[in-house]
Amino acid sequence: IGRWIEEDASVLVPADINHIINIKLGDIIPAHARLLNGDPLKIDQFAFAGESLSVTKGPGDIVYLGSTCKQGEIEAVVIATGVHTFFGKAAHLVDNTNQQGHFQK
Repeated sequence: IGRWIEEDASVLVPADINHIINIKLGDIIPAHARLLNGDPLKIDQFAFAGESLSVTKGPGDIVYLGSTCKQGEIEAVVIATGVHTFFGKAAHLVDNTNQQGHFQK
């Protein structure tokens, strides 16, 4: 209790209050998460949304898997992982397509 440990993103469980994550400068967000207590963050969402400018996120806001923290530090609770994230849904759709692509012909 009371100490931070580094774990692999694969062990994160959505809405598990025992899995509070700490997000700080330089971190790549490991899952969709709701921000809790801490300083507001500047988040680069280019990989997720294609936005070229950082956005400010504070307590109660959601940050998305694959985004990068450019400023600040805050705690968050994981709300979605794997196929329940934007990237996971996109990968699932691609994986389940039966159509042959133009370059595959």
